[in-house]
Order: sequence, then structure tokens, then C-alpha cells
Amino acid sequence: MKFVSPEPVKESAKADIIPNTFFWPALDLAEYRQVMRQDGTVTPERLRLLTLTAVSEVNAELFSFRQKQMDRGCKVLADVPAEKIGGESERVHLYRRAVWCWTKALTVESYRDFDSTAEGNKKADEMESGLGDLWRDARWAIARLQDLPHMTVELI
Repeated sequence: MKFVSPEPVKESAKADIIPNTFFWPALDLAEYRQVMRQDGTVTPERLRLLTLTAVSEVNAELFSFRQKQMDRGCKVLADVPAEKIGGESERVHLYRRAVWCWTKALTVESYRDFDSTAEGNKKADEMESGLGDLWRDARWAIARLQDLPHMTVELI
């Protein structure tokens, strides 16, 4: 078995904040790297692009929810009534979770393109085993943020 040391994160990548639209919170890519255990193998530029895509997709999924909350008088997500966990709105936590899982799923899906060596393919195979869990977690966070069930079952 060969040990490969993870690539360190470049110093310039440690302070990358993605401003969001007026309703949704800004996102800190250094926090993403720490929470989702993403080392410096994924460059800051690539991570930023994948996160912007994830933000766009999650925001689109939540467009109707945002409209309803704004109609109720909530100017930002943190204003929407919710429990506080760790001093923060549960909904803000769920939003961030949805974006982080979406970003990580996109990263895993594009990993073969990033490193097509035999070692890269092996690592991609290992990462893909958790890909379904990432998409599930993103969907669950989006549903829970809106007070919706995790799944809909229809009897035929």
C-alpha cells in the first residue's frame, strides 16, 4: 500500500468568500475545505467554479421558497423562523449543507477529468462510492430547509 500525502491548500485559497444573492448567506470556501475534507488537490479556481455552479443550482431549487419567505417579510434566510443550532439559524446551516454536498458531488463527478492517471482513477473509484450519499444529503438539506419530507411516495 502506498501512502500519498494530501496536497496542502495554497495560502491564497484560505480567504475565498463567495458573496451570494441578497437573500442567501455568503459562503466561505476555507470552511468548505475543512468541513468536507477537501485538500488542495482541487485548485482554488476549480473549487470556486464548482461552488458557483452548486450555489446557482441550489438557489434555483429554492426560488419558490425564497419568494414565499420574502412575501412574509423575511429579507434574508436568517430572518425565516427556525430553531437556532450553535447560535445559527437551522435553515442557514441546511442551506450551507446543501451547497457543500452539491459542490462535493460535482467535484467527485469531475475528478476523473482532473486526474486521469491510474492512481487518479483508483481514487475516483473510491470517491464515487459516496457520490450517491452526497446527492442524497444535498436533496435532504434542501427538503428540510423548506419543511418538506425527504421523499414523496405515491401508491399506484
